[in-house]
Amino acid sequence: MEFSITDVIGKLPYRMAFAGGWIDQPFVSRHNPTPPGSMVVVAIEPTCHYMGRCGMGTSTRRIAGELWQDALPAGDPAKLVQQLYEAENSGLVEPSGSQDMIGLIYPGINRLDYDYTHEGGLYPVHIESNNNPTVARWLEEAVYMVPIAQRPPGYNPLEEKNLDPAWIQRLGQTGQTCYDAIVGMDLAGLGRSMNECMECWEIIQIRCVTPRFISI
Repeated sequence: MEFSITDVIGKLPYRMAFAGGWIDQPFVSRHNPTPPGSMVVVAIEPTCHYMGRCGMGTSTRRIAGELWQDALPAGDPAKLVQQLYEAENSGLVEPSGSQDMIGLIYPGINRLDYDYTHEGGLYPVHIESNNNPTVARWLEEAVYMVPIAQRPPGYNPLEEKNLDPAWIQRLGQTGQTCYDAIVGMDLAGLGRSMNECMECWEIIQIRCVTPRFISI
């Protein structure tokens, strides 16, 4: 009998987030002076196991598996996103952003445009998708992932915020430039967008980059 890796880790995709992250959170997007702000998520086929608490959407994937028995159901993806969002975030004081759900449900490379005036910033006002196999192959060959460690105990990226509108505007722009670079297969542009995203994080979400607790 032949076995597949999905027999062990499940068939649901993983989610990888690129530049623009945190703009999907209403407490950030509400301060954007020039909405929409964008971020990029990419659905990844389950070809290996990713450790939990490492930024690959594993907690959302676990909830999706419990909700749908390890297979994405047919139907309007926007409604599936809302269903999964509500299942994961019910009763939470600090809910996950909807980019986690979208990254699992929408195939390919997706630019998510968030405007706080649209549904309170919970869901994107627009999703731009690219499912070109040539672009997907280019991105697959351009990105190298190095496993390091899970987020340490006590880590809280929301512990300290600096919601400066100018930096939030820049953050949202990194998602646009990141998407354009991927679609244009521009490696240098992709790197610049991700570096600028990190610069924005250092200002806006201080503990996201320099956590107070380091315990491995």
